[in-house]
Amino acid sequence: MQKIELTDVILRDAHQSLIATRMRTDDMLPICPQLDAIGYWSLECWGGATYDACLRFLKEDPWERLRKLRAALPNTRLQMLLRGQNLLGYRHYADDVVQAFVQKAADNGMDVFRIFDALNDVRNLKTAIEATKAAGKHAQGTICYTVSPVHTVEGFVHMAKALAAMECDSLCIKDMAGLLTPYATAELVKALKDAVDLPLHLHSHSTSGLAGMCHLKAIENGCDHIDTAISSWSGGTSHPPTESLVAALRNTPYDSQLDLEALQEIGLYFYEIRKKYHQYESAFTGVDTRVQVNQIPGGMISNLANQLKEQNALDRMNEVMEEIPRVRKDLGYLPLVTPTSQIVGTQAVLNVITGNRYQTITNEVKTYLHGGYGKPPSAVDSELQQKAVGKEAIIDCRPADLLPNELDQLRIEIGELAQNDEDVLTFAMFPEVGRQFLEQRANDTLVPETLEPLPSGNDQQNSPTEFNIVLHGESYHVKITGSGHKAQSERHFYLTVDGVPEEAVVETLDEIVLTGGAEGAIKKEIATRRPKATKEGDVTTSMPGNIIEVLVAEDDIIDAGQPVLITEAMKMETEVQAPIGGRVTGVFIKQGDAVTPGETLIEIEPE
Repeated sequence: MQKIELTDVILRDAHQSLIATRMRTDDMLPICPQLDAIGYWSLECWGGATYDACLRFLKEDPWERLRKLRAALPNTRLQMLLRGQNLLGYRHYADDVVQAFVQKAADNGMDVFRIFDALNDVRNLKTAIEATKAAGKHAQGTICYTVSPVHTVEGFVHMAKALAAMECDSLCIKDMAGLLTPYATAELVKALKDAVDLPLHLHSHSTSGLAGMCHLKAIENGCDHIDTAISSWSGGTSHPPTESLVAALRNTPYDSQLDLEALQEIGLYFYEIRKKYHQYESAFTGVDTRVQVNQIPGGMISNLANQLKEQNALDRMNEVMEEIPRVRKDLGYLPLVTPTSQIVGTQAVLNVITGNRYQTITNEVKTYLHGGYGKPPSAVDSELQQKAVGKEAIIDCRPADLLPNELDQLRIEIGELAQNDEDVLTFAMFPEVGRQFLEQRANDTLVPETLEPLPSGNDQQNSPTEFNIVLHGESYHVKITGSGHKAQSERHFYLTVDGVPEEAVVETLDEIVLTGGAEGAIKKEIATRRPKATKEGDVTTSMPGNIIEVLVAEDDIIDAGQPVLITEAMKMETEVQAPIGGRVTGVFIKQGDAVTPGETLIEIEPE
């Protein structure tokens, strides 16, 4: 028996699970001296969705966040979550990109790399583990725990032995959906400790309400390290509270020897910080025993709820949660963890919203069924695979073996916007969002999402933030979601129009004063609406999203079923095909445009 070491996830997974990864660096830094003094084995602070959220929503450089946290936490190991060959993106990268990313993360202050593959395909972990060892850092091989007819304790033990053979420094059971039960935990931990002589970590979400009991069973059966979240950001889709486990182990052979009173002061700090992010709180992040059926991980639930809310479809959340297990079965019982959770979740949303299962198949599902993410845990639905892939040969090798080195080409593509290799890697992870971030940084126009103030008794004196307007005979529902900082003569306002995110620029005019204290006049009115899709040849989209690429131009002659554009919704890309063959007579979109169902995006007239 020995003391139990703790990793606190407050700076990463806690807020990823509860508020869609929106906590800002400025709210982390003030409490870092107290966190650094606690004596944690590590603090998880980077990776997962933090990189994407920094760029997409917070307008922060994720590398700068890492450097600031390294400086503020000099005595504590920093830990990140790395998706193997996917790194922090949604596709497999060439080995040279993986090697460069790991080395740069190490150079900027990362100590522990928790490396996993969404399919538990160890071939996809090899390069990241080797790169971590080459950088002189701690490589933690990770087993994604899930429950299905094809997942067994024997299979997990076999994977653990493979990770040990790859010279991992420790192992982690990653229970991302909170599926472990106490006695299943005891059996699995004992089997792993009997088979492999490596320190064992347990990462389990509280979604089902069982994680605290699982912790004790894991400890009793030899688990060395436990992940927890400071109490004010614990529970539900997050993790069991740090303070509770410290108290439970006090004066036992497992005593963590952490200062409970100091931890409680940290909890009070984050209690106040959480109030700032009230707009991202969700009704779907509490204890939900349905996870034992739908297996949706914590971070996925808060993001899914937030994305459905933005699309005015939150009322269909239960339908989506029922569809997810069906899609998972069709895809061979893959574990639900990024990126597979996003792949399955987005496809389930499409199936529900369109009312026709697999009428639209995302590019990521097509890639998965082609073997582009690795080997599925079991056989996939053959009819779905045929529909998605056709007669293409299925990839059966390590997918990255087919990828040529790409780092030099990425440097060329991003050009002078990249000030260093970290910027090139940002572009590699998220080409559209990354380029936009780098352009805005170069133009000094980075504006984060506005945090809505807490409701107060004076709210009735302010201008309305949600209303209906009529333009050119059409009625639109507008909601003001935030505003940027006032800069000289311009100010950016963020709003949704019929659920679609929009941006308006307000130019100050001295003679105009709006109620509520805001000055200005609309510089550009809401963009002219596209024609409604009414004809057979009108190309529209199934979900609100953004245009990634337009594949045709006016006067092109195209065939029915030919791809005409690519959209992005919920971070997944979907190829939209021509409903009929003929001549393109109208293109009403360009790259970067926001679009909504029912609009004509491209017009095709039959020949």
